[in-house]
Formats: sequence, structure tokens, C-alpha cells
Amino acid sequence: MGAFKDRVWEPRFTSGGLSRSQNRSATYRAYIPDPLAGREFTFEAAAAADVADAERNIAQLDLESRALANTEALARILLRAEAVASSRIEGLTVSAQRLLRADVARAEGDQITDATAVEVLANVDAMTYATESPELEISVDRILEFHRRLLTPTRLAPHAGRIRTAQNWIGGTSYNPFGAAFVPPPPEDVPDLLDDLCKFCNDDLLPAVAQAAIAHAQFETIHPFVDGNGRTGRALIHMILRRRGLVTRTLVPVSLILATHAQDYVAALQSARYEGPPDSPQALKSTNEWVGLFAGACSRAVADAESFERRVEALRMEWRARLGSMRADASALALLDRLPATPIVTVRSVQQALGVSYNAANSAITALESAGILTKTRAGRRNRAFEARELVDALTDLERQMASPDSDTRISEPVREVPPTPERRTEASRPLRS
Repeated sequence: MGAFKDRVWEPRFTSGGLSRSQNRSATYRAYIPDPLAGREFTFEAAAAADVADAERNIAQLDLESRALANTEALARILLRAEAVASSRIEGLTVSAQRLLRADVARAEGDQITDATAVEVLANVDAMTYATESPELEISVDRILEFHRRLLTPTRLAPHAGRIRTAQNWIGGTSYNPFGAAFVPPPPEDVPDLLDDLCKFCNDDLLPAVAQAAIAHAQFETIHPFVDGNGRTGRALIHMILRRRGLVTRTLVPVSLILATHAQDYVAALQSARYEGPPDSPQALKSTNEWVGLFAGACSRAVADAESFERRVEALRMEWRARLGSMRADASALALLDRLPATPIVTVRSVQQALGVSYNAANSAITALESAGILTKTRAGRRNRAFEARELVDALTDLERQMASPDSDTRISEPVREVPPTPERRTEASRPLRS
């Protein structure tokens, strides 16, 4: 059964600077979730219908997204948008244009000084890894590798790919778990819970959407890392959907929707942490509410992805009409078709992408610039770049539409993963993200 374990918190600091209430010993309650492997789940009619709708919609998106699928442009766009939204839930906000320019600067060998862009790019890279090799089982090692890629470029690199060895908590203060909104399992319980979670992720007993929803909730409950739990847990969703074959060519940007309804998302995860046997009325109710909310988010994500694809394809056809009147050469046409996946380019990136000479790449860019498709900009300190501004605007609109929580839906509860050490006490007022 899901149960609470009483634990004694011992003061961490022997030096001054903290009040007695901040640096005291007391009992707190850590939550231990039920194992998942082999458990039977019962879904009410409404939740089952939501899951069925979501699976049908996702399969249709994967099957019918033909306009951009041949160049994998839609998949890259949606993966990038998903990583941006998943990061935004954790307080890492970066515009599409800013992220794209940072990505180009990185490819050109420039040092990126934008720390937020670095973290979000790491999430994009880690998400790319998560969606590769769907035939592989979901293992603790794969989860750790995702986490390693996520945190290695950041200030939290020492924790990358490492299961936590200390108690963490959500809400409350930075110094102890007293008054926390939620205290995850003690560190000694985490390895076995992760092993059980992976066994659950690798069976086919439940519909894929329901399996992904339950696995994600369990991962967030385990909270196995010092930082990066939310982003890793949302990547697990896509690992499951890929492994089950529900998605093969595209990606469902469900984090864009969860970000829009962040309070509902967090509340549903919290309600799934019941106390009592897994077949109790409370457990069944909370599980069905969470699975239904998650399935609805998947269906909405599919609808918005389809709308975005239609907009991008219309834009690409308009570009072809503009370019056609100029008798563009093959390199220019090939570059045009690649722009949805890479809206900001340099001469060198075009050379590498198309396998052409410097002169041919430069000519292709010039043709698109003359047609008003590309606009000169700058990536990094020294590299001249060109961006498809209309496409960047479309990406910005997509993120504003689906992933900009207003004051009623924003996550307001701070996340404090581990108490600060004396060396990090100056960071205590800035909560760590999960």
C-alpha cells in the first residue's frame, strides 16, 4: 500500500547563521508509493474513453503527419517545443528565437553565456537521446543517461546521472522538510522503486497512454534525483510511447499542455499519492482522475500539433511560390525544405546539411534572402546567420498558445530538492528546479 514512513531529521549545520526553528531535530513523514509491476488497474468509463481517444488521436498524428515527415522536420520542431515547455514548467524560460540562436552559436563553436539557453539546449539534446532506439527496454541505466545529458552542461553537473543519497522535499523551507508539501521516499528506498518502475514500463498490460501517465506519476513521486526530476519524468512519457509503438515518427508535445494547466497538473500528481491499499476507493479515484487529465492533455497536444503542421506547410508552399518566380537552383530549393527543422542557418551549417560547396551554400542563402524568406541576423559574437523569421514567429505563437501559464495556472509552490550546504547558503532563497 501507499504509506508514510516516520523519519527523524537531524540538524545539518553546526555553525551559526540559522535560527533554532531552521536548525532543529524533529520527525517528518516521507511517502512510500505502492510498487507498480504486476499490479492490476481498473479504469472507470470516462477515464477509459479519454485514454482510447488519446491513443486514436496520437496514432492518427503519427500516421497522417506526412507533409513534413519525410524531412523529419515536424518531429524536430515538436521535440524542441516539448523540451522548451518541459523546462518552462521548472522555471527555465527562453524564447524560440533565443534558443535557436544559441543552438546555432554552439554549432559554430562559440561559447554560450546564456545559462538558461544552455540548460534548455541540454534538455533538447537529452530528449533526442530519449526518443532514440525505441526497441530498447526502459532501464535505470537509460534513465540515468538521460539525466546525465540533462545536467552535465549545467551548474549541477556533479549530480548528473546520480541517484540522490539524501532526503529531498517539495515546498516548505530550504533547511528542513518540516511543513513541506510533499516528502518523497527516503534515499535507501529509491533503487528498488526505480527497478520496479522500469519493470512496469516494459510490460504491455495497459494501454500505452495509461501506462505513460501512471509511470510518470510514480517517477515524480519517487523523485530520485537532486534536480531534473520533472524533465526526466516527462521524458519517460515519450520513452514509453515510443517503446509501445504508438509514436514512431513524431512526438506528442504533452508538456506544452501540462505547462498551460500547471496547477491542475501538480494537484493531480499530488492526489495520486494516496494512503492505503491500491484497490481502495481513494486510490481508484485519484488514479482515474490523473489518467483522465493526462489523456486529455495528449489529445489537446495532438490537435495543436496538427494545426501547427498545417501552418508550417502553408508557409513552406508560399515560400516555394516566391522562390519559383526567381528560378532558384536545386540548392536553394533543398535549403527551403530544410528550414522548418532549422529556422536559423549559417553558410557552414548549410554546407554540412546539403553537402555542397561554400559558394553553393552562400548562393542558396542569397536566393532565399532575396525572396524575403531569410533575414540576416547574428549567432554568437562573430558568426553571421540568417533566420526564417516567419517560421520563428510561428514557433513563438505555438509556445504562447500552449505553454504560457497565466496567473491562475502557474506553479506557485517552490521546489527545494535538498537543503543547502553552508557553501551554498546564499542560494537558499532561489529554489532548485525539478
